[in-house]
Amino acid sequence: MIHRTAVVRDPYARWCGRSGTARCRSIRIACRGTLMANQTDPPKQGAGDVAHAAIKAGLSAIPVLGGTAAELFQLAIQPPLECRRTKWMAAVGEKLRELEEQGVILEELAENEEFVSAVMQASSIALRTHQQEKLDALRNAVLNTAMGEAPDEALQHMFFHWVDSFSALHLRILKVFQVPQPQSGHVTGSLRVVLEASIPELRNQRHIYDQIWKELYASGLVNTDGLHAMMTGMGLTEKRTSQLGDAFLQFINDPTSGDAR
Repeated sequence: MIHRTAVVRDPYARWCGRSGTARCRSIRIACRGTLMANQTDPPKQGAGDVAHAAIKAGLSAIPVLGGTAAELFQLAIQPPLECRRTKWMAAVGEKLRELEEQGVILEELAENEEFVSAVMQASSIALRTHQQEKLDALRNAVLNTAMGEAPDEALQHMFFHWVDSFSALHLRILKVFQVPQPQSGHVTGSLRVVLEASIPELRNQRHIYDQIWKELYASGLVNTDGLHAMMTGMGLTEKRTSQLGDAFLQFINDPTSGDAR
């Protein structure tokens, strides 16, 4: 039986191919070794890899066709931990290159304990999600820390916790109410109108967005306790995020984009 194992040679790989070999020029950062490749390697293999091994072993036990089935499984599905790690490091590495072109010295980042801690926290969370909105938020948090735009450690801890515990929908709803868009044809209405117009898939899903709003309000990220009070059209366009909510969104917003706040 031929065992094929993903080999990640460059943590900044642009993609994780079937062979598992990272393909792109590496960025070396000296910090008691190599920062991104060693210090920030997320935790050990988890449940996904255990399941991968268990299924492969079970297939191998099937007479005659078992070995072939196990090999096909190995070829078709790379161990999830390795592939996620490679994709995550690729996303961060690509953006770090952009910062380097803007004058950020990567060697200095390697000696920045705040940056190292942010990378480790973000990497740990990144391996536990497949939601692109959350992965983008984590990458942006690392970039803001690299640029010296991160809040103090207490707030950072809270912000990373929220990215980890909130769904992508939490983040989308919070962004909608930082700059609510005017609703044509509505002289009066409730914030529900703004929400359902901005995120159409939430129409008639009050049981979902009411709970999300309660959680955002309980966390102090929005300043209005409900979505259903009637108000004027002008009231519908008023910002509903709190000062804390604005700081959170700034931390997870791409500092290299044109609309960075």
